[in-house]
Amino acid sequence: MSKDYNNPAFKKLLEKLQEESWQLELLISGFAIFGLFTAYEPIIMYHSESIATGQEYQRAVFTVARISCIILIFSLLIHVLLRGIWIGALGLRYVSGEIDYEELNYSEKFTKYLKKKVGSFDKYIATLENYCSIIFAASFLLIFYVLAMTFVIITIGFIANNILSSDFLPDWMIAVIGIPLMLFVVIGMILTFIDYVTQGFLKKKKWISKIYFPFYWVFSFITLAFLYRPIVYNFLDNKFGRRFSMLLLPLFIIIAISFSLEYNFSNYFSTENQSNDYISNRENYEDLLDEKSGFVDNVVIQSKVIKENYIKVFVPYSERIENRVFAFNEGLRPEKDIRGLDTDIIVFSNGNNVRNRDSLRREYLSTFNKIYYTKIDTTVVDSEFIVSQTKKGTLGFETFLSIEGLPKGKHVLEFKRMGLNRNNDTVYFGIRKIPFWYFPN
Repeated sequence: MSKDYNNPAFKKLLEKLQEESWQLELLISGFAIFGLFTAYEPIIMYHSESIATGQEYQRAVFTVARISCIILIFSLLIHVLLRGIWIGALGLRYVSGEIDYEELNYSEKFTKYLKKKVGSFDKYIATLENYCSIIFAASFLLIFYVLAMTFVIITIGFIANNILSSDFLPDWMIAVIGIPLMLFVVIGMILTFIDYVTQGFLKKKKWISKIYFPFYWVFSFITLAFLYRPIVYNFLDNKFGRRFSMLLLPLFIIIAISFSLEYNFSNYFSTENQSNDYISNRENYEDLLDEKSGFVDNVVIQSKVIKENYIKVFVPYSERIENRVFAFNEGLRPEKDIRGLDTDIIVFSNGNNVRNRDSLRREYLSTFNKIYYTKIDTTVVDSEFIVSQTKKGTLGFETFLSIEGLPKGKHVLEFKRMGLNRNNDTVYFGIRKIPFWYFPN
């Protein structure tokens, strides 16, 4: 059928589909809004988990997914609202037809003003139809813009990490390939943004267009523009589309700001305050965590009120922890870092490697226990962390501290670590203070 797009029968089919497209728009919008609201909470949860555990790749993926969800929910809700008004206007037109200004019997001044400003009811319906169709198309176009920005950032990061900061490439190759490549991408990003904001100004001037064309060609692949370029130019070939296209960037900024707004009910305290000597945040108590997610993204103890003669301390794993372990024990740093995406498919297995890894795991935990330690009030408490998992599968380090003989009442558990400054001197950092009340049975 793609070869017959000039066929009159095919054009007639397209015109018929255009007239009936509103039904598909409403159907897709309804299912999409339901699916997006369902998916939004898990995306937030996984996004928080990736931040807490230092998984940068997952963090980037879920950041893009979160932004895309926000954009689609906002724009599709507006689309459904306008479609509802459009359907209502059609129903009203069936009952009462056009606006009869003479029947209203207003003064001549108001009649002339309303005829000019309000105009025909059919025109109003046609305008609503245009807005509905364009908003529906722009909703998904905005997602492509988000992906375009994401891929440009990924490209810049890839060049910086794998070429400019490479330990394997010689300096002359970095200077000859890396620096010009980075400059090309950065300049191309700026030119592409200018061309977007000015709605194709760089393509209109003959000498500028020759300079801009190589950047345009390369960035059409980096930003996946070849997938949505026909939609963009269809927006720009008419006055109404150009005006609406100019609203996309401010609309994107408004959506981002609106979803980040929070109401501050105090000048001194908020739900985001971290636990310390005089504040207890629910995220540091296992029994107060969200039961649905069960995700642990901070140091936790079992409860705010301790009735047992021990405290369970759980520290979620993060890549930052492993980097610190490597900094203190270079012998644990592998020749090939396997952190990141992996597969469960096993090509071959080496028994000696498994045994060696077991001894390295013990050394890893020994190093961890040297770096990290706990205090209750002002006293260091002996602890031996082991690797463990929560009910929901959060990987981390767990230990049990004896508090038998501790006086009743309020106490503060402090989780701390050792560190190295620039002169390789040992320094100590406080990670989290968690208040608790000890009332044994």
